[in-house]
Amino acid sequence: MRYDSDLLYRPPGEWRSYLLQCTIGCSHNKCTFCAMYKEKKFRVRPVEEILEDIDMARSYYGPNVERVFLMDGDAIVMRTEQLLQILEKLYAAFPKLQKVTTYAGPRSTLSKTPEELCALREAGLTRAYLGVESGSDAVLQAIQKGCTAAEMLQAGQNLVAAGIDLWAIVILGLTGQGGDWEEHVLSTAGIINKMKPRHLSAMTFAPAAGTPLGEDVLAGRFQVCTPDQILEECHLLLEHLDVDPLHFTSNHASNYLPLKGGLPEDREKFLSLIDQALEGKIRLRKTLNRGI
Repeated sequence: MRYDSDLLYRPPGEWRSYLLQCTIGCSHNKCTFCAMYKEKKFRVRPVEEILEDIDMARSYYGPNVERVFLMDGDAIVMRTEQLLQILEKLYAAFPKLQKVTTYAGPRSTLSKTPEELCALREAGLTRAYLGVESGSDAVLQAIQKGCTAAEMLQAGQNLVAAGIDLWAIVILGLTGQGGDWEEHVLSTAGIINKMKPRHLSAMTFAPAAGTPLGEDVLAGRFQVCTPDQILEECHLLLEHLDVDPLHFTSNHASNYLPLKGGLPEDREKFLSLIDQALEGKIRLRKTLNRGI
């Protein structure tokens, strides 16, 4: 397959998906914590090339591909007519195709009308991963997310209203040791409760070299939260989530205590596990290679 580099990023759950590169990099690419696309200049690939890649994938993988993830960081930013062409080609090339998924940026999502999002869902765009990060305006501004909490909420609600399976992602530890972590967590629970995604992943901030926030960590301007502080944030988040049903995961490589299950049925089990970890009764993941 043709890719612009060897650095390919996709959500953990898309490990079995055919990765189709529709854009190069991220249309925003200013988040202070993220190092994923810093070496790339954003651009949309010509649709003709993308359609050729689908033909190549059909020849290489055969007709039985069931999942496709549209790379890079924000394929939904493409013009709707282009995405519709790509979706039509994918479903024609792979008769057993069940899911086509993508990352979705808040501003690019808001650039689409509700009718456009519905058209994409009807054409087979089944899931969008939205990096919510936080429900706090102060945190979103600090990490240069490029949108307000109200705009983030609207983007998520628009995806849900269109029938697109929304997978929201939030990040624990974004305020550091000296910040108002309770406001971050409670605001995040609040925005998720209003957004009502079907899935929620709570990751943990790990500083990355070459990013503004990573440089702040090296310079001592930002103190990374301790494992216990992250566990307390996760505990508070779980206490205040009321989406029902909600597939919840906190088992990314960045997380100290892996959790995976459903809410509300697994809430008490998760809270008990966190309590046991805080009491030292459960061994946490080692912190080796956790960022810089």
